[in-house]
Amino acid sequence: MNLPGGKLSGCIARPDGSLIRGRIAFTDRITALEPASGHGGDYILPGFVDLQVNGSHGIDVMNASPDALATLSRHLAREGATAWVPTAVTAAIEKIAQVHESIASAFENSRRDISAGAAAILGMHLEGPFISPLRLGAHPRLNLEPRGESFERVLAMDALRLITLAPELPGGLEAIRRLTARRVVVSIGHTNATLDEANAAVAAGARMFTHLFNAMRPLNHRDPGVVAAALAPSPALAAIIPDGVHVHPAILRLACIARGKDGIILVTDKVALAKTSDSEKPVGRTGATITIRDGVARLADGTLAGSIISMLDAVRIMVERAGVSIGDAAVMAATNPANLVGALDRGRIQAGARADLIVLSRALELKSVFIAGREIS
Repeated sequence: MNLPGGKLSGCIARPDGSLIRGRIAFTDRITALEPASGHGGDYILPGFVDLQVNGSHGIDVMNASPDALATLSRHLAREGATAWVPTAVTAAIEKIAQVHESIASAFENSRRDISAGAAAILGMHLEGPFISPLRLGAHPRLNLEPRGESFERVLAMDALRLITLAPELPGGLEAIRRLTARRVVVSIGHTNATLDEANAAVAAGARMFTHLFNAMRPLNHRDPGVVAAALAPSPALAAIIPDGVHVHPAILRLACIARGKDGIILVTDKVALAKTSDSEKPVGRTGATITIRDGVARLADGTLAGSIISMLDAVRIMVERAGVSIGDAAVMAATNPANLVGALDRGRIQAGARADLIVLSRALELKSVFIAGREIS
């Protein structure tokens, strides 16, 4: 692979969402950022960070070996995601432990080898099993309360970086406090929480809402629920699936108005069928089968089951259909998720940050990807 380093000129997205015409010099890290005269040019954005990936390109995180996860990392990099968090879904605790072992191995390999032309693995997102039986979405009925032996086993998982749970469950708030003390990011999701229960979870340390509007108590003007907590000013960021199906573009726009660019995280929640020619695939959810119908992933009963978009697709939809600026979309897709999981040298274009960069045409077509300063092919 080529040695790291070089220079890029164009319209650069900065960590505050503004754009500047300038030049970037870099090795494996950004060494200089200088303004330049002129107009137009390609967009230069920080590499995207996807916090919720169930699979893609035929690879299912629930059944993937470390080598398969490394292959998926290379695929994601070629879509503009330079870091990601493999996401395990609700399953028996023994199965979750197996998935964690594979992710932990791939995580260590990823940390040792930054020259592989692959998106970095940042740890595991565990979406369940500590979720509400009333808001399972596409998850199987294997939900547990966040306490007892199963919770202790999860708490001890070294590669656990992010966990989705329903805070209203017995033991929920104490679980949030214990996970937060272990520097695991807690996200409120698959939940039937009331507004007060959601606010209590944030007070206990929860810092994200998982796929806002989906698999949670809906907003009601007399029973505002968890959605109102996610739309209000909060230290917890609202993650959202911007495929135009999980959330209508008009509601994407309203969510952005409510929370601003600093309060939103874009995630794909993509599944193994993404970027394949298959239309149906059994997945690691106790034999459930996901089918692609009109470009949408669903279970047999019609329940939405993740998406098939890339992070670049997500950014395009936010810009073209939700009316967000490209700079603000970059904050939502790169800076905010990186900050949330403590990857403070990623997701931003500034001196000293990793040279994880993507170059887009003015039509938002992907032209090149740099990981640690190396352009990947």
